[in-house]
Amino acid sequence: MPGPGPDHGRLARFVGAWSGEERLSPSPWGPGGCASGRFEFRVGVDGMALLQDYEEEKDGRVAFRGHGVFIVDPLTQGIAWWWFDSLGFAPEPPARGRWDGDILRMEKHTPRGAARYTFALGDDAFVFRIENRFAGQDDYVEFMRGDYRRLR
Repeated sequence: MPGPGPDHGRLARFVGAWSGEERLSPSPWGPGGCASGRFEFRVGVDGMALLQDYEEEKDGRVAFRGHGVFIVDPLTQGIAWWWFDSLGFAPEPPARGRWDGDILRMEKHTPRGAARYTFALGDDAFVFRIENRFAGQDDYVEFMRGDYRRLR
């Protein structure tokens, strides 16, 4: 993934297909439970973005889809991530964050609440966690954890 700075190279480590098991907590969007997730990451926009497609399967059918766009912000050198999904909320503002070794930590604040996203990247595996803090809550609560393996 060409571009300025080392963070473009780190993002390129995600390129490929991934699959894994997920655990979801009850939330305003559903009862929680176990699911399977699939990611496909590819480079786009002349090497300036990492594009992400996602499907979550529960009970033998696709229950949720999403599309993400990651860039290295040229002003801050931090990572910005826009997420579009089948729930339909507008992705403004993007989640923002930085690498901490092999862990990409992102955070986002909206009128619905706040979220923290963690991508812990290994050689052929990564763990993705979402923690939410909704209005009226004092602390973040884990909403989702997925453990993924590289397929290709």
